[in-house]
Amino acid sequence: MRYRILGPLSVMDGERQVTAGRDRTVLAMLLLRPNRIVALSELAEAVWGPRPPATARNQLQNCVSRLRRVLPADAILTDPAGYGIQAGPADLDSVVFMRLVAAARASSDEYAARTAYRMGLDLWRGEACAGIDAPPVRQAAAALDEEHTLAVEDWVDLELADGRAEDLVAELASLVARFPLRERLRGRLMLALHGAGRPNDALAEFHRASDTLRDELGMEPGENLQAAHREILSGTVSVTHRPIRCLPRTVVDFTGRHEVLTRLQTGVFATDPAVVAVDGMPGSGKTTLALHLATLVGDGFPDAHLFVDLHGHSEQVPLDPSAALQVLLRQLGLPADDIPADQADRAARWRAEAGRRRLLVVLDDAASVAQVVGLLPGTPGSLTVVTSRRRLHGLPGGHRESLPLLATGEAVALLERIAGDRVRAEPEAAADVVRRCGGLPLAVRLAGSRLAHRPRWRVADLLARLTTAALPELAVENRTVIGAFALSYADLSAPAQLLFRLLGAHPGTTVDALAAAALTGFPLADGTALLAELADARLVDEPEPGVYRLHELLREYAAALPGPTGAAVLGVLNLETHALMATMTESYRRFVERDLEAMPLLRPDLVRAVGDPAGRLERVRGDLPRYLDAAVRAGQPHYAWWIPRAAWYALYYRGYNDDVAALNERGLTAAREHGDDEALAQMSNLVASSHYRAGSYEKALQHLRLGIEIRRRQRNLRALSVLTGNLAALHVAMERFTDAVDAGLECLRLRSLARMRVGPPVTMQLSIAYQRLGRWREALRMDRLGLLGALRPGDEHLRAGSLVGIQRSRRALGELSPQAAERYLEVALRMAVRQGLVLFEAETRVEIGNVLTEQRRYGEALDQHRRALEVARRAGEVNDEADFRHDYATTLLRSGDVVAARAEYERSLAAARKRRQPYAVARATASLARCGVAQPG
Repeated sequence: MRYRILGPLSVMDGERQVTAGRDRTVLAMLLLRPNRIVALSELAEAVWGPRPPATARNQLQNCVSRLRRVLPADAILTDPAGYGIQAGPADLDSVVFMRLVAAARASSDEYAARTAYRMGLDLWRGEACAGIDAPPVRQAAAALDEEHTLAVEDWVDLELADGRAEDLVAELASLVARFPLRERLRGRLMLALHGAGRPNDALAEFHRASDTLRDELGMEPGENLQAAHREILSGTVSVTHRPIRCLPRTVVDFTGRHEVLTRLQTGVFATDPAVVAVDGMPGSGKTTLALHLATLVGDGFPDAHLFVDLHGHSEQVPLDPSAALQVLLRQLGLPADDIPADQADRAARWRAEAGRRRLLVVLDDAASVAQVVGLLPGTPGSLTVVTSRRRLHGLPGGHRESLPLLATGEAVALLERIAGDRVRAEPEAAADVVRRCGGLPLAVRLAGSRLAHRPRWRVADLLARLTTAALPELAVENRTVIGAFALSYADLSAPAQLLFRLLGAHPGTTVDALAAAALTGFPLADGTALLAELADARLVDEPEPGVYRLHELLREYAAALPGPTGAAVLGVLNLETHALMATMTESYRRFVERDLEAMPLLRPDLVRAVGDPAGRLERVRGDLPRYLDAAVRAGQPHYAWWIPRAAWYALYYRGYNDDVAALNERGLTAAREHGDDEALAQMSNLVASSHYRAGSYEKALQHLRLGIEIRRRQRNLRALSVLTGNLAALHVAMERFTDAVDAGLECLRLRSLARMRVGPPVTMQLSIAYQRLGRWREALRMDRLGLLGALRPGDEHLRAGSLVGIQRSRRALGELSPQAAERYLEVALRMAVRQGLVLFEAETRVEIGNVLTEQRRYGEALDQHRRALEVARRAGEVNDEADFRHDYATTLLRSGDVVAARAEYERSLAAARKRRQPYAVARATASLARCGVAQPG
């Protein structure tokens, strides 16, 4: 099936004309945008105007159904957003026309260029989509008409240069009548008339042009038209000029980059002369983008389109500026003998030649600013597009664009354009393929080519190959991703090459100067400088100031390069473990240091330079499991439990439950595999904390007992006291309050034998157990004991917990007014929020809500309860959910909202039953009874 829109719309099946009937407008809209989806709203506006009927969608569906009856079965594309039409490279005359014109402009053979232009122009049978008056159709068709006129102008230049002026007069006169304001056409008609021996008619045409421009636009003819007039008057006319087109062919399937192109097109016209610099990592599509930009804006620079490959990052020696000037001058048509040998004279000649033309120059693959700066035309009316793998700091003027990777949608679209329908048939596998390619255009193109050349492969087959090792698969003939990377790597300094190789072994997804120094063993200042060198070479990017990231394919390439990595990985593991230690309070850090006393401090200078340990934790948190895996691979398994131990405090009290669980389980597995009892006891305790937080109390109890058994066997009273205190907390959560008291008192006894200070958290757990048993005086004693033991710097969270307990017990004993209790709690809340301790914050807000309720300040109280529940939800806290909801329900009930209170008591009861908390079950059941709801036992 062949479609024709360069004139009246027609559809041909062989030699037979296919009638599209009243659905021609829809078909025209689809053909004006082939192989893409046209939105339903656009189709509706084309058919009915700006106010389509309510039945527009159904009527469009009927229209498409009718089109499907006369077109091939798979021609119409359907999408929730609209419809499209699938047209092959030779099926649609407009696509064939654009391809022939592009070939003509790229050809250095004048006869071949004239032939291609003529073949393209012969496809036209009138205005595009003639006879279809819908404004959206006419607007899109006008763009094709403009391309036709530009092609005619370029073809005419070739024909005039070949001495065919007389044959052109009639066609040019017809075009001038259609486009009376196009000065370039007028000028070519004048030259054709002069070349045909009709100079008086040529001069008369100039006067007609002048009158038309004054009448229509109120302006005089432009300089080019006036120059042609002067040449005709003086008899010095030369019709041998033709536009110079030296840009290489570019890809026909350019996809995406809409935002980048919009910014670049704005940059082109922001200054005069214009300079646009595009940098990007190897394989990011810089040259393709530059050539596509040149296609889009090239009409604004009609005299010459020049291209020089500067070989800044290739197997060839970079082109020196003098040689590049020679290439440019030769492309302008200067004979070799007419080009000065001296570089300064050559540069002056280039400036003189450029000054007489409106030039577009593409300087591709620049190595440095020094290589480029002498090649810039520097005259008004010119555009220079420079591409480089390096950031060209100091390039004068212009717009700079660092080319990002393709978004997933853009990359999938590119893959589909290369590999065809199989991509659309397996959308999930296609998305995984482009993710494995990391959005790198070269990688996506090579992956698509592999698929296109193997028609029996599914997309899933390609994905399976890429999953094992991507780089070997991303190669087609002599084009490889590895080759692109290798050229950039070779240009680095030796220290930067070392850092790049070691980044392949770095466990994290991001790296900073501290990590770079730890990897290499270099001073911190060198780490900063080397990362900047890698960033300038676009081998790493900088998503935030001072933080760098390596593309996954570059990581795979770096990891494959030879070099010792064991010491480098050890350096990073040691740095990050000490950085994690810095997130603890001073008192807790001293406690943990006893567990990690075997860990050395390899780079005290780097540890001292960790300015924001909490911020660093947030950045590396997601990578910590990778650090553990790297420790085992590097033969440093002890870091697989040292890192979880060092990270536990900050992660646990900030509510990162999933991170705590993942790290602890991996650490426990490593400890078991290496048969290390000390590590096994530590990790069993930490894994128990994960299960405790998740409400899996029996599992927590199982791991705690394992740790207690090991510590008893070791006769380690200090560590045994910690585990026994944790056992008390677990009994509190399970609401076995008598067992909690026994375990807590045993913990105090062990701490006394080990000559350890007495303080939270065991005193807080004893206080809660005593409160639940109604032994308020003993609870108050424990909280006061805990407060005395939490007076060191860094113990703010422990003081906060003790203050909450003290006010609760004193209120129950009638020793504290609600107003005074509120002051206690405000101090505790400030401590919790300042430290980022979300669990203490949630508990404190609940208590504030209770105190406000006693003062009948129900609005404020309910706000605190809701905020407490939200904080607990974000932190994944489940142990106290039943209690938090019960207190919230009580405030609702006292405020008079019985219905909401009943619903919240029911949620409290459900949470208590789920966690098997008998005390909370009994309390919620009794409260529901007060609401008038009988509950079964």
